Amino acid sequence: MTQANQIKKHMPVKCADGQDHGVVDRVDGDYIKLTQDDSGQHHWLPVSAVDHVDEHVHLNLSHEQVHQQWLSEDPHPEHRS
Repeated sequence: MTQANQIKKHMPVKCADGQDHGVVDRVDGDYIKLTQDDSGQHHWLPVSAVDHVDEHVHLNLSHEQVHQQWLSEDPHPEHRS
C-alpha cells in the first residue's frame, strides 16, 4: 500500500499505460488533487489508484480508466463554495 506521504507537490502522474495525466497539486484527504489542466480545470484521483511512487506517481489505472474515474469537482463538499 502506497503511503500518501510519499506523494509530493509537482510530481508527474502517469497511468498504467505510461501516459502523463497531470501534475500533483497536493494530497487532499483520500484524493490527489492535480494542478489545473490547459482549460483551467482541476481533477482529483483517489489515492487508492496509486500503484507506486518513485519520481512519478504511477497509477494502477489505464488511460481510459483514469478519464472515467477522475473527478472534476472537489470531492469534499466543505471545500465547495
